[in-house]
Parts: sequence; structure tokens; C-alpha cells
Amino acid sequence: MNIDTTIVTAGRDPESNHGVVNPPVYHVSTVLAPTLAARAANYAARQHRGRGPLYGRRGNPTAVAFERAVAAVEGGYDALSFPSGLAAVASTLMSYLSAGDHLLINDAVYGPTRNLCQGILKRHGIETTFYPPLIGAGIAELVRPETRVVYVESPGSLSFEVQDMPAIAEAAHARGAVVIMDNTWASPLYFRPFDHGVDVSIQAATKYIVGHSDAMLGAVTTTEAAWPTLYDGAHELGQCAGPDDLYLGQRGLRTLAVRLRRHHETGLALADWLRGQAGIARVLHPGLPGDPGHSLWKRDYLGASGLFGVVLEPCSGTALAALVDGLELFGIGASWGGYESLVLPCDIAALRSATTWDAPGPVLRLHAGLEDADDLKADLAAGLARLARAD
Repeated sequence: MNIDTTIVTAGRDPESNHGVVNPPVYHVSTVLAPTLAARAANYAARQHRGRGPLYGRRGNPTAVAFERAVAAVEGGYDALSFPSGLAAVASTLMSYLSAGDHLLINDAVYGPTRNLCQGILKRHGIETTFYPPLIGAGIAELVRPETRVVYVESPGSLSFEVQDMPAIAEAAHARGAVVIMDNTWASPLYFRPFDHGVDVSIQAATKYIVGHSDAMLGAVTTTEAAWPTLYDGAHELGQCAGPDDLYLGQRGLRTLAVRLRRHHETGLALADWLRGQAGIARVLHPGLPGDPGHSLWKRDYLGASGLFGVVLEPCSGTALAALVDGLELFGIGASWGGYESLVLPCDIAALRSATTWDAPGPVLRLHAGLEDADDLKADLAAGLARLARAD
């Protein structure tokens, strides 16, 4: 089945819900059993990682519908939902790692993931080594006997380096390590993680799956072999997402294909246009020819999202504020993946330890929303004119 069809149909069962198209929202804590024998049977099924309702935290039918849909779209064995993307990252790493283990993680990773590694994981005796994002097969030299996880985020947060996933996965698997990937940027529509050696795929569903900037949600999909560890760990940590957020995730998922195509088109159009503008030193977008990650992106990816970066020429803080503060269509804010365009200055150098970030001027992260591309160009052009006047 084509992925566009899977996005629309997966996780739905109208026949079981009086013909209602969308799975209903279950607000659940207690689930009653008709007999002791029935409860015992249901509990036994859960112990074998079944999906029947047992308790609100372990078997909300709204969660199951969302999780089955995400797993089908991503091409994995099964999925679990979490109350945020960071909760998904934290629960996944804590499920697969123990005291004395070693974690390899790329140096361009999402800032809160870095903080998790240097905070809670370190305090629990898990050592983290950050590796250069473009290391590729060279990662084999960093894998130790105690390395249990190789964690990949591609493209990298803020700086958008694309990693050679098949080469990294091959090196990791040769030494028995699990490969975990943050696949939020491309979504399963534009990168198929399990076709490239990934064992566990994480998405901040807050972003493109929800798609409307109105819910916090995370999702993790695994292979069959990796599933029991995630399942047990997440439930031991008490993780679950709220039913209303899950409903918004289901709703957003149904339009992911049409929305992401627009983000792809507008993001590439803006990135290509910005390359020729005064005041721009470099555009960070792997979909552009000439970008360091373009060949890997073209080989492994089916498209791009609307998130990319620009490096400005050296400028004062006053000039930067003149550019950003006057934008009318780009809101200043964290997150991305919604229908609206966003801009956010980034201090990449402060988030590196294995590599150095060398750029002439400030970095802006841009998210191309669903507005008209020409209107967004005009807004940015006016901002760059303010930048020039202020300097």
C-alpha cells in the first residue's frame, strides 16, 4: 500500500465504533473486568505485550489507535506514545541503557537530548561520547565493548548535517549496539528508518504529525527485536500520553502527506532564494546542491521538511534584532512543524563538544510554514533590508 494511503487508513476501525470515521477519545484510568478470570486473561496478555485495555496507563484504546497508525506509517513492528518528544527520547535511552554502558551520540544533536546525556544519564553511570556528525563508517573506531547504543539525529539539529545511516548502522550492528534515530525532521514520509538499518525511530510528534502547534506528543517505533525493551522500559517509567493530545496527533497524521509536500516545496524555494541575497553567508539545507549533505540526502531521503538554517554575514545585535523583530509572517518561537512560519536565532557553538562551529555571523533557524512562498520571500527581503540599514 502506498504510504499516502497508509497515512489515511492506518489505526482506524469504523466497524468497531458504530461507523464513526475517527477513533473515539477514551478518557481512561480504571478499566473494569466482568470476572476475575477475564481480568487474569487480560493481564496475561499484557505481560506478553498484548494491546488490550487493562488500566489507563497501559491500554487506552485512543493510544493504541494512534500507535498502530504511526507504526504502520513508519514501517516498524509497533509503536508507543509519549507526552512529548523529549519524554520519548529520555524513555528510549533509559530503556536501552544501564549503569556502566557507553552511548555514542552525534555532536549536532537536539540541545535537550544533549542535556539529558550530560545530566541524568551521567548521574546514573552512563558515559556519553559525542561524535562528529559526518563521521560515517568511521564511527566503528569509537565503538567500545560496552557501547550499547548509537544515537543518530539526521539532519542535525540547528546545523542540518546529514549522516550516512547505512554505514553507521552497519558499524554499530557489527558490535552489537542498538541504533536509535531521531527522525523528526524528515518524518516517515521522507525517510524510511527501518530500510536504512535503524532499530528504534523517535519522532517529536509535536512537530509534523500534530502539525498545528496545539499539542505535545512523542512517538517511538521499533523493529520486532527491539520492541520488548522499549515496551517494558516505558511502562516501568510510567510514560503515557493524554487522550486529547493523542486525538490531535491522529487528526494531524491524516494530512501529513499533503502538508509536508507544501513544507518541502516552500522550504526549498526559500532556501534557494536566500542563497543569492545580500547579508547571507551560507544556507544550511541538505536539499540544495552544493550543501555538504546533499549527496546523502539525495541518496537516502524522499524529500525535505520546511526546517533549515541560514548563516548571516557578521552583524551587530541591533541589526539582527532589526531583521527578526520586524518580520510579520515569521513568529519568534521554539518548536516547528506547524502551519505557521517561525524564526529563531541559534548559538550552535555552545552546543558542540566533539567539533567546533565556525561561521562568520549569527545563525537563524527558519521554519517554512504553509503561507504563500512569495509572501514569505517578501517578508524576509524586507528584514534583510532592515539588517543592511541597521549595520
